[in-house]
Amino acid sequence: MKTSKFAPSHSPLHHLRRDFSADPRLLKISLIAVLIGGCGTLSAFVLLALIHLFTNLFFFQTWSFAARSPAEHHLGAWVILLPIIGGLIVGLIARFGSEKIRGHGIPEAIEAILFGKSKMSAKVAILKPLSSGIVIGSGGPFGAEGPIIMTGGAIGSLIAQHFHVTSAERKTLLVAGATAGMTAIFGTPVAAVLLAVELLLFELRPRSLLPVLVACTVAGFTRPLLLEAGPLFPLQTGAVGIATMFSCVIAGICGGALSAFMSTALYKIEDLFGKLPIHWMWWPAIGGLAVGIGGYFEPRALGVGYDVIGDLLNNHLALQVAMSLLLVKAIIWMLALGSGTSGGVLAPLLIIGAGLGTLLAPLLPGGDVHLWPLVCMAAVLAGVLGAPLTAAVFAFGLTHDTNALLPLLLTSGVAYGFTVLTMRRSIMTEKIARRGFHIYREYGVDPLERQHVEELQSSVVSSIPSHLSIGETLVLHFGSDQKFRSYPVVDAEHQFLGMIDRASISPLADPTQSIATMLPRPDQQHPLIVALPGETCRIVAARMATHHLERLAVVADSDTKRLIGIISRSDLIKTYQSYFDDEQKRERLFSAAPGVEPVSKNITL
Repeated sequence: MKTSKFAPSHSPLHHLRRDFSADPRLLKISLIAVLIGGCGTLSAFVLLALIHLFTNLFFFQTWSFAARSPAEHHLGAWVILLPIIGGLIVGLIARFGSEKIRGHGIPEAIEAILFGKSKMSAKVAILKPLSSGIVIGSGGPFGAEGPIIMTGGAIGSLIAQHFHVTSAERKTLLVAGATAGMTAIFGTPVAAVLLAVELLLFELRPRSLLPVLVACTVAGFTRPLLLEAGPLFPLQTGAVGIATMFSCVIAGICGGALSAFMSTALYKIEDLFGKLPIHWMWWPAIGGLAVGIGGYFEPRALGVGYDVIGDLLNNHLALQVAMSLLLVKAIIWMLALGSGTSGGVLAPLLIIGAGLGTLLAPLLPGGDVHLWPLVCMAAVLAGVLGAPLTAAVFAFGLTHDTNALLPLLLTSGVAYGFTVLTMRRSIMTEKIARRGFHIYREYGVDPLERQHVEELQSSVVSSIPSHLSIGETLVLHFGSDQKFRSYPVVDAEHQFLGMIDRASISPLADPTQSIATMLPRPDQQHPLIVALPGETCRIVAARMATHHLERLAVVADSDTKRLIGIISRSDLIKTYQSYFDDEQKRERLFSAAPGVEPVSKNITL
């Protein structure tokens, strides 16, 4: 006999249920996140300082931390050698330091989170910003966001490793460090939080969201102490109309198509490097050769290129110049990143997307001419990352352009939809998939999470009295008409003593002995495994899987252990009936013909 599908409102446990799981450790993790947020700002400052230092060393032969563009150099054709030298140095660092510094950082962070128990080494925290500073400083067409995500994540993980925390808590602190660093670099705390939700956390729970929020806001508040305050690219476009909506759809499709092309081309290039008959240590130098040649013909394609983004957004570049810059930046970025060097993807994508918008601006009706570089920038970012909310809010945070927020959402959504329908994986996950780890980025509330044990338990239980002899037990419960694989054993007070099955009864046991003698004596290492009526079915399912059990006794509370029910694996499976109805059962609730009953169709799984 089962209880009703939905627990009645007068359930004795109704007042104990919560919208969210509450754990006092959340306060401890949030306090640690405060420290990590401050460290994120400091690490961002160090990374930018290294980029400026190496830029001055490579291109201007001066020891200076002043921000200068590589395009201002006067080296002539000698500039081709600089990215080669930078790539060679980074190849040596990766070979003899840590191979984990290769790549743009985000896939490596995801892999550590999902498959490495969020453990990262001090080597990564030191060598990643150093190698990225060398690569970008020598002209590499990368941004600082990928390296800071990896560096900040490593710092968060290292700090977490000094505390007694679970793997899930360590993941939260790793992500807190990564997003705090991104906040400090770009001044976009909301976008950093969304990046965590859409790309790094793989859950949306208070235990992970709150520490990330804390770290990002701390980084945002401390950023002006070390770095410039305000938006990186302040912009204010004009009001938008209905024509803008249709143009945003076109821009989103173009941005999504460009994203898909670059993502596919990048890994084709990586495959080509993999076929070279030389060690991967030399690949970044070969990629550096392509960067040097491209930089020789288009100097503004070298380096981070924040000044180029500003010029594109403000329509300061002629159409032909923008087209040339877009082409060269895209080519050298894909070749350099495909070679396995160290650098980020966001800044190059911003330039490429803004360049696309500059090309489309004369063709798209409606909206300010400055709007299209901005929305295409977000569209390309959304398509490549597979994170539309992050892309839209990130572009808004970089400019503080309130008029552009609605076009940003639409364009990012269209680009995201395009890549979801046309691509199996994104740049963020393809590299991990090639290492044999598949990542499924959709997540929702587990049906087992929404229901509690008391809603599904069998309230009428067939139990074995503890005074019953072994012989009687075998005859009455384990004979030819045995109904269940195992039975709960209870004493005279109906207190649960343990579960018994046929395999638990020794064939050499005295049949006159009490069946209770066959039960293992519970202790701290082997406690009684039970379910409580207020626990979620997800917790109970995990407990069954961990202990390889098919049934659990449901007790009233942990103290009395009074048996009140049984819950089995078959009970838990029934929770997915509503999932089947919601996801697979197609219904037409209103019939086109009067008097004809609506039709329901089930999709075969």
